[in-house]
Amino acid sequence: MLKEMMAMMLDKKMRKYTVLLVAGLAIILIQLSIVMGQETGQETSTSSGNTLAFLSAALAIGIPGLASGIAIYGATSAGAATIAERPETFVYILIFAGLGEGIAIYGLVVAIMILGKI
Repeated sequence: MLKEMMAMMLDKKMRKYTVLLVAGLAIILIQLSIVMGQETGQETSTSSGNTLAFLSAALAIGIPGLASGIAIYGATSAGAATIAERPETFVYILIFAGLGEGIAIYGLVVAIMILGKI
């Protein structure tokens, strides 16, 4: 069942809509956490604004982490085949893998910014 879901999500047409859905959900949660935090006007640790902030911070780390894993998997698997044929492309493969890791770092920075607003 999981393989069927992943195959459906990785279909070209569905991939675009899945990314848009996840990005939209993350943006809505971030905006809700900011708005709920501004509406209360007081800092309590059990308000619903904090719950949304924690949820949006978790999504800000989890979704880019998943995307980073997919990017690194693609870059390294294709890179291994490329390096076997042309060893001089090793540096370029490292750069592509580093770009994939950057996605996770950006997600971590956004999560820290969200949690800094609490």
